[in-house]
Amino acid sequence: MHRDHINATMEVDLALLKSTRGLLKISEMVCVFVAFVCYAVASRPAYIAATCMEFFITLGFLLLYLLKLNKMFTLFFWPLIDMFNSLFAAALMCILSLVAVSTYTVKGTLSGGIVGFVAAALWSLDGYILFKKITFNKPRTTTEAQTG
Repeated sequence: MHRDHINATMEVDLALLKSTRGLLKISEMVCVFVAFVCYAVASRPAYIAATCMEFFITLGFLLLYLLKLNKMFTLFFWPLIDMFNSLFAAALMCILSLVAVSTYTVKGTLSGGIVGFVAAALWSLDGYILFKKITFNKPRTTTEAQTG
């Protein structure tokens, strides 16, 4: 059988894992996984579900950038979606951690809440960095100002 000239290899961006963006995503996943384990030990189903959901969403974004799928699926502006997700995850984890810390009856819930605050701080930082990279009102260059 003759195969057409289709590129069957997938590109992997290993430099991402050493970049600030990649390290932030990995740190977020580690923190939210630790919070997940703490909530699982304390058997808090609602907290387990929220941390599990955020873990997989963050993993999805990490894989999106790692496998350069964001270059293939150009229908969406991925940095903007990632920024909104980071800010939503930070808010959700902050609220969840506040509730967990203020109503804990088991030490695992308290531990999960504290680690959840760290994860919320990391997502906030991630969202802030993404926000700084996305420039909606770029200054006009001198040639554009002269012709416009």
